[in-house]
Amino acid sequence: MWWCDRYIASLLERTTTPVILGINKIDSQPSNSQLIDESYLELAEFGEWQTGRFSAKTSDGLLELQQLLIEHLEPGPYYYPPDLVTDQPERFIMGELIREQILLLTREEVPHSVAISIDLVEETPAITRVLATINVERDSQKGILIGKGGAMLKSVGSAAREQIQKLIAGKVYLELFVRVQAKWRHSRIRLAELGYKVEK
Repeated sequence: MWWCDRYIASLLERTTTPVILGINKIDSQPSNSQLIDESYLELAEFGEWQTGRFSAKTSDGLLELQQLLIEHLEPGPYYYPPDLVTDQPERFIMGELIREQILLLTREEVPHSVAISIDLVEETPAITRVLATINVERDSQKGILIGKGGAMLKSVGSAAREQIQKLIAGKVYLELFVRVQAKWRHSRIRLAELGYKVEK
Protein backbone atom coordinates (compact mmCIF):
# COMPACT_ATOMS: atom_id res chain seq x y z
CA MET A 1 0.00 0.00 0.00
CA TRP A 2 1.28 3.47 -0.90
CA TRP A 3 2.05 5.91 1.94
CA CYS A 4 -0.50 8.41 0.56
CA ASP A 5 -3.20 5.72 0.75
CA ARG A 6 -2.25 5.03 4.37
CA TYR A 7 -2.50 8.74 5.13
CA ILE A 8 -5.98 8.99 3.58
CA ALA A 9 -7.03 5.85 5.45
CA SER A 10 -5.90 7.39 8.75
CA LEU A 11 -8.12 10.41 8.07
CA LEU A 12 -11.10 8.19 7.24
CA GLU A 13 -10.78 6.40 10.57
CA ARG A 14 -12.13 9.54 12.24
CA THR A 15 -15.26 9.90 10.12
CA THR A 16 -18.71 8.69 11.07
CA THR A 17 -19.74 8.55 7.40
CA PRO A 18 -19.87 5.05 5.90
CA VAL A 19 -16.70 4.24 3.93
CA ILE A 20 -16.63 2.09 0.81
CA LEU A 21 -13.24 0.99 -0.47
CA GLY A 22 -13.13 0.62 -4.25
CA ILE A 23 -10.34 -1.66 -5.49
CA ASN A 24 -9.62 -1.06 -9.17
CA LYS A 25 -7.66 -3.03 -11.82
CA ILE A 26 -9.02 -6.48 -11.03
CA ASP A 27 -8.47 -7.24 -14.72
CA SER A 28 -4.71 -7.13 -14.13
CA GLN A 29 -4.83 -9.77 -11.38
CA PRO A 30 -4.95 -13.55 -11.86
CA SER A 31 -8.41 -14.77 -10.91
CA ASN A 32 -7.00 -16.85 -8.05
CA SER A 33 -4.73 -14.14 -6.62
CA GLN A 34 -5.28 -11.28 -4.21
CA LEU A 35 -1.65 -10.24 -3.86
CA ILE A 36 -2.30 -6.74 -5.18
CA ASP A 37 -5.20 -5.88 -2.88
CA GLU A 38 -4.44 -7.99 0.19
CA SER A 39 -3.19 -5.05 2.27
CA TYR A 40 -6.23 -2.99 1.26
CA LEU A 41 -8.61 -5.77 2.27
CA GLU A 42 -6.90 -6.00 5.65
CA LEU A 43 -7.36 -2.26 6.07
CA ALA A 44 -11.05 -2.50 5.12
CA GLU A 45 -11.56 -5.28 7.64
CA PHE A 46 -9.88 -3.25 10.38
CA GLY A 47 -12.01 -0.16 9.61
CA GLU A 48 -15.16 -2.25 9.03
CA TRP A 49 -15.44 -0.80 5.54
CA GLN A 50 -17.38 -2.37 2.71
CA THR A 51 -15.38 -3.12 -0.44
CA GLY A 52 -16.10 -3.15 -4.14
CA ARG A 53 -13.63 -4.78 -6.53
CA PHE A 54 -13.90 -3.57 -10.12
CA SER A 55 -12.11 -2.78 -13.36
CA ALA A 56 -12.48 0.67 -14.87
CA LYS A 57 -10.96 -0.75 -18.07
CA THR A 58 -13.39 -3.64 -18.63
CA SER A 59 -16.30 -2.36 -16.46
CA ASP A 60 -16.39 -5.63 -14.51
CA GLY A 61 -17.82 -5.02 -11.05
CA LEU A 62 -18.85 -1.43 -11.76
CA LEU A 63 -22.58 -2.08 -11.50
CA GLU A 64 -22.10 -3.78 -8.14
CA LEU A 65 -20.00 -0.87 -6.89
CA GLN A 66 -22.58 1.61 -8.15
CA GLN A 67 -25.37 -0.25 -6.35
CA LEU A 68 -23.30 -0.28 -3.16
CA LEU A 69 -22.92 3.49 -3.36
CA ILE A 70 -26.61 4.03 -4.10
CA GLU A 71 -27.57 2.03 -1.01
CA HIS A 72 -25.72 4.55 1.16
CA LEU A 73 -27.08 7.71 -0.45
CA GLU A 74 -29.53 9.71 1.61
CA PRO A 75 -32.52 11.44 -0.03
CA GLY A 76 -31.85 15.08 -0.75
CA PRO A 77 -33.62 18.11 -2.22
CA TYR A 78 -34.06 18.74 -5.94
CA TYR A 79 -31.56 21.44 -6.86
CA TYR A 80 -32.77 21.47 -10.49
CA PRO A 81 -36.01 20.41 -12.19
CA PRO A 82 -36.12 16.61 -12.76
CA ASP A 83 -36.22 17.05 -16.56
CA LEU A 84 -33.13 19.31 -16.65
CA VAL A 85 -30.20 17.37 -18.11
CA THR A 86 -27.52 19.99 -17.40
CA ASP A 87 -27.18 23.50 -16.03
CA GLN A 88 -24.49 24.40 -18.57
CA PRO A 89 -25.31 26.69 -21.53
CA GLU A 90 -25.77 25.04 -24.90
CA ARG A 91 -22.71 26.75 -26.42
CA PHE A 92 -20.48 25.38 -23.69
CA ILE A 93 -21.72 21.84 -24.36
CA MET A 94 -21.11 22.26 -28.10
CA GLY A 95 -17.53 23.27 -27.37
CA GLU A 96 -17.02 20.27 -25.09
CA LEU A 97 -18.43 17.91 -27.75
CA ILE A 98 -15.90 19.25 -30.26
CA ARG A 99 -13.08 19.00 -27.74
CA GLU A 100 -14.09 15.44 -26.90
CA GLN A 101 -13.72 14.36 -30.52
CA ILE A 102 -10.30 16.01 -30.74
CA LEU A 103 -9.08 14.03 -27.74
CA LEU A 104 -10.60 10.79 -29.06
CA LEU A 105 -9.24 11.11 -32.59
CA THR A 106 -5.79 12.54 -31.90
CA ARG A 107 -5.15 10.40 -28.81
CA GLU A 108 -1.88 11.52 -27.22
CA GLU A 109 -0.61 13.47 -30.23
CA VAL A 110 -2.35 16.62 -29.03
CA PRO A 111 -2.23 17.29 -25.27
CA HIS A 112 -5.10 18.78 -23.32
CA SER A 113 -3.97 22.31 -24.18
CA VAL A 114 -6.96 22.67 -26.50
CA ALA A 115 -9.75 25.18 -25.98
CA ILE A 116 -12.86 25.67 -28.09
CA SER A 117 -14.57 28.97 -28.67
CA ILE A 118 -18.03 28.97 -30.28
CA ASP A 119 -17.98 32.04 -32.51
CA LEU A 120 -21.45 31.82 -34.00
CA VAL A 121 -24.67 29.86 -33.58
CA GLU A 122 -27.23 30.77 -36.21
CA GLU A 123 -30.55 28.94 -36.06
CA THR A 124 -33.06 28.60 -38.87
CA PRO A 125 -36.08 26.28 -39.11
CA ALA A 126 -34.12 23.98 -41.44
CA ILE A 127 -30.62 23.93 -39.95
CA THR A 128 -28.38 25.34 -37.21
CA ARG A 129 -25.10 26.84 -38.37
CA VAL A 130 -22.21 26.64 -35.90
CA LEU A 131 -18.82 28.29 -36.37
CA ALA A 132 -16.14 27.31 -33.87
CA THR A 133 -12.43 27.94 -33.37
CA ILE A 134 -10.05 25.34 -31.97
CA ASN A 135 -7.33 27.11 -30.02
CA VAL A 136 -3.97 25.40 -29.59
CA GLU A 137 -0.63 26.57 -28.23
CA ARG A 138 1.82 25.48 -30.92
CA ASP A 139 2.07 25.34 -34.72
CA SER A 140 2.84 21.61 -34.52
CA GLN A 141 -0.51 21.04 -32.77
CA LYS A 142 -2.26 23.00 -35.49
CA GLY A 143 -0.66 20.77 -38.11
CA ILE A 144 -1.78 17.61 -36.33
CA LEU A 145 -5.35 18.89 -35.96
CA ILE A 146 -5.65 19.86 -39.61
CA GLY A 147 -3.96 16.70 -40.83
CA LYS A 148 -2.85 15.79 -44.33
CA GLY A 149 -5.11 17.57 -46.78
CA GLY A 150 -7.38 18.60 -43.90
CA ALA A 151 -8.34 14.97 -43.19
CA MET A 152 -8.10 15.17 -39.39
CA LEU A 153 -10.09 18.39 -39.13
CA LYS A 154 -12.74 16.88 -41.39
CA SER A 155 -12.97 13.78 -39.16
CA VAL A 156 -13.24 15.89 -36.02
CA GLY A 157 -15.90 18.07 -37.60
CA SER A 158 -17.95 15.14 -38.85
CA ALA A 159 -17.92 13.31 -35.51
CA ALA A 160 -18.63 16.48 -33.52
CA ARG A 161 -21.46 17.47 -35.85
CA GLU A 162 -23.21 14.17 -35.19
CA GLN A 163 -23.00 14.72 -31.44
CA ILE A 164 -24.23 18.33 -31.67
CA GLN A 165 -27.17 17.19 -33.80
CA LYS A 166 -28.17 14.83 -30.99
CA LEU A 167 -27.87 17.70 -28.52
CA ILE A 168 -30.18 20.06 -30.36
CA ALA A 169 -32.29 17.37 -32.07
CA GLY A 170 -31.87 18.94 -35.49
CA LYS A 171 -29.58 19.32 -38.48
CA VAL A 172 -26.26 21.11 -37.98
CA TYR A 173 -23.74 22.72 -40.29
CA LEU A 174 -20.44 22.87 -38.41
CA GLU A 175 -17.42 24.83 -39.60
CA LEU A 176 -14.15 24.58 -37.69
CA PHE A 177 -11.09 26.80 -37.69
CA VAL A 178 -7.75 26.20 -35.96
CA ARG A 179 -5.86 29.09 -34.38
CA VAL A 180 -2.53 29.16 -32.56
CA GLN A 181 -2.69 31.10 -29.30
CA ALA A 182 0.75 30.74 -27.75
CA LYS A 183 0.62 30.07 -23.99
CA TRP A 184 -3.11 30.81 -23.79
CA ARG A 185 -3.35 28.83 -20.54
CA HIS A 186 -1.00 31.32 -18.88
CA SER A 187 -2.89 34.44 -19.94
CA ARG A 188 -5.74 35.65 -17.72
CA ILE A 189 -7.18 37.67 -20.60
CA ARG A 190 -7.21 34.74 -23.03
CA LEU A 191 -8.58 32.37 -20.41
CA ALA A 192 -11.46 34.79 -19.82
CA GLU A 193 -12.02 35.17 -23.58
CA LEU A 194 -12.29 31.39 -23.91
CA GLY A 195 -14.91 31.21 -21.19
CA TYR A 196 -12.77 29.99 -18.30
CA LYS A 197 -13.42 31.42 -14.85
CA VAL A 198 -10.41 33.40 -13.69
CA GLU A 199 -10.08 33.95 -9.98
CA LYS A 200 -8.87 37.35 -8.85
